[in-house]
Amino acid sequence: MNMQNMDVPQGGQTVALIKDGDMSTFMADVIEKSAATPVLVSFYSSWSENCKKLTPIVEKIVQQAGGAVQMVRIDFEKNQQLAAQMKIQSVPTVVVFVDQRPVDAFAGVKSEAEVKEFIARFAPEMQPSPTEQIIEQAVILFNGGDFQNAAELYSQILQMETENVPALAGLAQSLIRLNDLENARTVLDGTPKQHENDPAITAARAALDMAEQLADLGDAAALEQAIKEDADNHQARFDLALILWASGDQDAAADHLLTIISRDRGWNEDGARKQLVKFFEIAGPMDPFTVKIRKKLSSILFA
Repeated sequence: MNMQNMDVPQGGQTVALIKDGDMSTFMADVIEKSAATPVLVSFYSSWSENCKKLTPIVEKIVQQAGGAVQMVRIDFEKNQQLAAQMKIQSVPTVVVFVDQRPVDAFAGVKSEAEVKEFIARFAPEMQPSPTEQIIEQAVILFNGGDFQNAAELYSQILQMETENVPALAGLAQSLIRLNDLENARTVLDGTPKQHENDPAITAARAALDMAEQLADLGDAAALEQAIKEDADNHQARFDLALILWASGDQDAAADHLLTIISRDRGWNEDGARKQLVKFFEIAGPMDPFTVKIRKKLSSILFA
């Protein structure tokens, strides 16, 4: 990975915030350094698309922290002994060391906001910027069901920072909840190309696609009756899954799609599995729902 490191002055010396490491440098760059400053150990592989998404996010936040935290990148393929000792099973995985020991970790892709929240727990001096404070307030409003005022706050941020990903995704999600699907699509279509694969944008697109699908669905009770009359009425079961998801019953929605897959995987060009993937994108790769249902899906596909 050809990435630029960033140096900052500390105690009269210049310290590299981001380094490449291996077994030979681990003691000095991770264990010893973490006695004074939290150190993020990022295990990656050059072939992993998820690593290509996550690594720049972590690096950006480390650089913004200005020395409150440091980062060591370790190539998983070239350091398998070290990875085994740390029980790293997949990439990307980020482990944080504090006071010379590992204290927490996460695996898989996370949004910039999620990574920043994770790091801030170990570097209290990382104070939220005014923009981040507005986003936090918008999230509170959104989670409380006040989508109109949440949308207004996200719009306020975008007037100052037109490429702010959390604000773009948050505005789109708020507009979806307000059933303003046309403007939600406009917001997402205007996302800068370099941010199109950000997990928050991906989740918003999946939510919009589902909202557009829901507009054409029938009545839940009628769909349930249709399934009772014919358990192989996969279209009715599929439509009911979307309605259940929209109502907040994630597990029931997933179970209906899993039933379709178990009965006829090829139905509608693998449509049930593809819809499950959209559910995973909306929930997030590390959400307990995603982890649980992925296991169920694997048990069906590889039975």
